[in-house]
Amino acid sequence: MAKYFTATGDDGTTGILAGKRLKKSDKLVDAMGHVDELNSYLGIVLLHIGDKYIREEIIRIQNELFTIGSNLAASGNRALEIVYLDPEWTKRLEASIESLSSRLPKLDKFVIPRGSAPAAHLHYARAVARRLERQIVDASSEYKFDNSMVAYVNRLSSFLFVAAIYANNEDNVGEDNPTYIKGNK
Repeated sequence: MAKYFTATGDDGTTGILAGKRLKKSDKLVDAMGHVDELNSYLGIVLLHIGDKYIREEIIRIQNELFTIGSNLAASGNRALEIVYLDPEWTKRLEASIESLSSRLPKLDKFVIPRGSAPAAHLHYARAVARRLERQIVDASSEYKFDNSMVAYVNRLSSFLFVAAIYANNEDNVGEDNPTYIKGNK
């Protein structure tokens, strides 16, 4: 019978590909955890997305996130980085953003992240991607890894935003704009 736990992390550390054990609170481990969270949430997003183009893009993104996670875990040890980030991935996301946005009305105001179920889930995934981006930048102050990850995750969050707007548009759900309520001094 397969064993699905090792118990090696019971001391509050985790092993990474670079052959080190780090505290589970380490910046690098935190960034890897955010990759996992985003990837897991994209699995939930897929439950709500009917659009074939967006579904295929998200499935591709999930695999690319595993590459990002492995590059973080290798933490600059190029001998361990079996799979590299391809700069074409970021370009593909840019093309996807352009493709979806070309079918949308002009957006000139901030939008409240809500609407149809697919859009709401895509908006949340975008927020998780932004957090991942911040964590990668934070970890890069102490660890060396492929900095093209930041551009990729930045573009990924933009893709998720446009996909959310597109999902609302496809479901005939209008965007709501914030009203900026004044408070009392």
